[in-house]
Amino acid sequence: MLPASPATPDAPPPPRLGDGGAAGHPGGLHASVLDALGHDIVSGASPVGAILRIDQLDETYGVSRSVVREAVRVLESMGLVETRRRLGVRVRPRPDWNVFDPRVIRWRLDGPDREEQLLSLGELRRGFEPVAASLAAERATPEQCGAMTGAVMQMSIHAKAGDLEAYLEADTVFHRTMLEASGNEMLAALHNVVAEVLAGRTHHHLMPARPNPVAVRLHADVAEAVQSGDGPAAFAAMTSIIDEASAALREGRPAVRG
Repeated sequence: MLPASPATPDAPPPPRLGDGGAAGHPGGLHASVLDALGHDIVSGASPVGAILRIDQLDETYGVSRSVVREAVRVLESMGLVETRRRLGVRVRPRPDWNVFDPRVIRWRLDGPDREEQLLSLGELRRGFEPVAASLAAERATPEQCGAMTGAVMQMSIHAKAGDLEAYLEADTVFHRTMLEASGNEMLAALHNVVAEVLAGRTHHHLMPARPNPVAVRLHADVAEAVQSGDGPAAFAAMTSIIDEASAALREGRPAVRG
C-alpha cells in the first residue's frame, strides 16, 4: 500500500502488482490497486488532504497509468478522493464518502475502526431490516417464503457441521430474500450492505466456531412469521437477531446470530 509518508531505508518495498499471477490480468490489476488505495484511505494511512500522484502510484504498484487512473475514477465515484489539475489526487474528508458502498464498508471492516463500523451498521440494520420483515409478511411470494425456509434449513445443517462459510452463504441468502420480499426496491437495494456485515463478522472471527441453535431458531421465527403473514412477529424476531449481534459486539464476545 502507499505509505502516508516516505518510507524509511529499512522499510520493505511496496508490492508490485504486475509481477505475474492472477493479478496479471488487467481487471485483476485494477481491483488490486483499488483495494490497496481504498484500504489506505479508510484506515488513515493516506490521511484526509493527502495528495496521491498518479505518476508515483504507477511506479509504486508496478502497473500502467491507465490502471491507476481507472482505480482513481472508482474512488472518486465513492467520494474518497478528488482530482485536482496540476496537483494530483486529494483524499477527501470522511463526511464526503459514500459510506453505503459495499467496498467502503469492507475496507472499514478491515481497518482499525471495525468495531465502530459494526456498531454503526447494527444501528442502521435495526432501522430497516425489521421494517422489511414486517412488509415481507404482507408481500412475500410463495417462492420467496420457500427460499427463506430453505435458507434456514441450510443454516441449521451448516451450523451443526461448523462450516462457517457455508453458513454465511445461507445466512446471506436469507437476508437478501427477506429484503427483496419486502416489495420495496429501496430496502432490497440494501442487501449488499447486510451481506458485507455478515461476511465481515465471519471473516474477522466475530462468530463462534459453531453458530448457536438460537440463531437458527430466530431466523426460522422470521421465516414462519413472513409465511403466516404476521408482520408484528416478523418485526420482533428480526429485531432480536440484530440486537443480540450488537450486544455481543459491545460485550466483546462472538455474536450467535446473523
